[in-house]
Amino acid sequence: MILQHKEITFHINHIAYTVDIGPDLDNAIEIELKRFLDLNKNISTQELLLAYLRKTQETLTLKKGINNQIQTIESFLKD
Repeated sequence: MILQHKEITFHINHIAYTVDIGPDLDNAIEIELKRFLDLNKNISTQELLLAYLRKTQETLTLKKGINNQIQTIESFLKD
């Protein structure tokens, strides 16, 4: 099976940027992008930065939660 790469076009400050996001068989990457950006309209630099910051905050929250779970499991295994 050959994995086809997917391209997504962003319209940022009235300029179109098409990027290859690689294989996205279940559209997971596109779905996540659409949570923070409207891909069907022009995006300002400010909106793009805000989406990046929101996604970074979400990632850090998940990372902290995973680290807390690891610490809980490690302390349980020590006892």
